[in-house]
Order: sequence, then C-alpha cells, then structure tokens
Amino acid sequence: MTRTPSFSPPASSAASDALARLEARLTRCRRCPRLVRHRERVAREKVARFRDWVYWGRPVPGFGDPAARLLVVGLAPAAHGGNRTGRIFTGDESGNWLYAALHRAGFANQPTSRARGDGLRLRDAFVTAIVRCAPPANRPAPREVAICRRYLLGELGNLPRVRVVVVLGKFAHDGFLAAERARGQTVPRPAPRFAHGIEHCLPSGLVLLCSYHPSQQNTFTGKLTRAMLDRVFGRARVLLRSPRRRRSRTRRVGPPP
Repeated sequence: MTRTPSFSPPASSAASDALARLEARLTRCRRCPRLVRHRERVAREKVARFRDWVYWGRPVPGFGDPAARLLVVGLAPAAHGGNRTGRIFTGDESGNWLYAALHRAGFANQPTSRARGDGLRLRDAFVTAIVRCAPPANRPAPREVAICRRYLLGELGNLPRVRVVVVLGKFAHDGFLAAERARGQTVPRPAPRFAHGIEHCLPSGLVLLCSYHPSQQNTFTGKLTRAMLDRVFGRARVLLRSPRRRRSRTRRVGPPP
C-alpha cells in the first residue's frame, strides 16, 4: 500500500528560526535603488486584472521546508507574480508550471500557488531566486545580482541538508555557481555548462540539475514541456533516494530536448 506523504507544517527549529530572521531582513532591503523604484512603481500602478490587489511590493523571500534536500533556484520575482503576492513563483504562469511539477514529483501538497495563505506547503524542497526584487524587463544588473547574493548565501547557510539543486535557466545556473564560489566551495573551470537536462555532480557533493525556465516564452513555444520538467524533478527524486556522490561528473537526464 502506498502511503500519502504528510505535509504538516514543520515544527520550529534552529533552521526555521534562522530563515525567519533572514526573511525579516530581506523583506526590508533597499540596497538597489533602481529595483526599489521599479517594484514600488509596479505595486502602485498595478495592471487592470489585479487592480483590487494590495501588492506586496517588497523583496520576496524564499519559500519551503527548512529541512529541504532539494533547492530550486529561479531568476527573480515576476512584476505581477511574486511582487504582487509576496511569495516566490506565485500568481503567474511560471509558478503554475513549477508547483504543478513539484506536486507531481511529491514535493508539494497541491499543484497551484495563487497567494500567500492558500495552503501550499512543500516537503523536502525549498524554492528561491538569484534576485529578490522584480527587475525592469526581467534583467537585473550585475551589481544588483552581486548585492542580492547575500540572501541566497544566507539561505544556503541555513539549509544544511540540501543535496540536489535544480536551476531554472542559465541566469539561475550562473548565479548559483557564483554563490558556491562566494561561500568557498570549489567550482570547476571551465564552469559546468548549462543545457536543459544536464546533470553535474559538483566537488562539494551537490548535484546540479539544469532546466529551462518555465517562462511563458519557453512553455508557449514548446521549448519546455511538462514531460521535460517532470523528468528533471523525477531525477531529483531518484537522487535523493540514493547515496550521496562526491566524484565530479556530467550526464544528461532523459533524451535531449
């Protein structure tokens, strides 16, 4: 008989308390004037379909299980997604694709993510981003990326059980590797390449799985399909059931896209 996974909220722990303190600092951040102006302007002006919403309009923290072994890294909050709802990958089509895939792989208790307080819970997974404010044209400046890295480093420092990292897009791939270097981990040179379905075992023992970002540009054109995304998270599930590996290697997950 197959048992249904429990998705009870985690009890308070040193990790969850530390992540809560980090979130409190993160959501008050005003270090990047261009991003502050943009996120607050979007929150004031809104769009017609969300005119009744009170936008979050602040930096967006990571979300998930403090005991996670799977880390999912994206680019940045969407202007009318996370910047509106206050939760990463929530309230837009990218989030619909991501959380539905996490649900199918057993990491989420439900396939939808509409707003904070909608009942979504993750088990053994934590979702975050390289930049925490919605950037103009989805293009943060290199200096903004460097400034924001402190928050990803803070999360990594308080997610000690992470074994597998799924990066959504090349920007997230490059940003995560930069964070690894910044926290003193060895990253091979040349750096592991990005391509959908590629798997790298890093010298630290972390396994890096690469996926196209579930943006509308990728999903509407068929560059990324549900089956392709499911193979990535299915592979993450398999890796978490197997012993940790420490030798450097690269392989492809499933057939080439």
